[in-house]
Amino acid sequence: MRVMIDACVLYPTVMREVVIGAAQADLFEPRWSVRILEEWARAAGKLGPEQEIWARGEIATLSARFPRALVTYDRGMERQFWLPDAADIHVLTAAVAGSCDAVLTMNAKDFPRDILADADLERIDPDGFLLALLAQHTDAVRPVAYAVLAEANRLSPEPWTMRALMKKARLPRFGKRLEALG
Repeated sequence: MRVMIDACVLYPTVMREVVIGAAQADLFEPRWSVRILEEWARAAGKLGPEQEIWARGEIATLSARFPRALVTYDRGMERQFWLPDAADIHVLTAAVAGSCDAVLTMNAKDFPRDILADADLERIDPDGFLLALLAQHTDAVRPVAYAVLAEANRLSPEPWTMRALMKKARLPRFGKRLEALG
């Protein structure tokens, strides 16, 4: 399954690390565009220039790790599409150009399912996506999530539980299910 990952999924660290960890486990093929990566870097830059530098380092690492993930297209192709927020048309265009099966986004209102269906795309939210991957590939997804938890605990002065960390990362159902699995 090829999945176009929106910037709103790449920017929060915990969410990105779990999603990318699932991609590293070969559970799906990630896709993004230069513009999506740039949105991530600019969003991080709102927290300060050092955060933007950090994000650009992460982007370089991801680009090296997933060289086939970058989708390019002629900007004129964007004129074929419409979305409620014109600023998101580039994501839809990149998904079509990248022969994706789905767009992974937190932004449901700006990616209506019917419009995406017209382009043979599905809209999926990260919590539901990871929950489905966990159900299908428990032995691959659990270690990814626990590695993210271990890193969060290494960096945090206060310990995290899986459920609390995933809830903060806007992955509440995923965290609840991981906790139930033990």
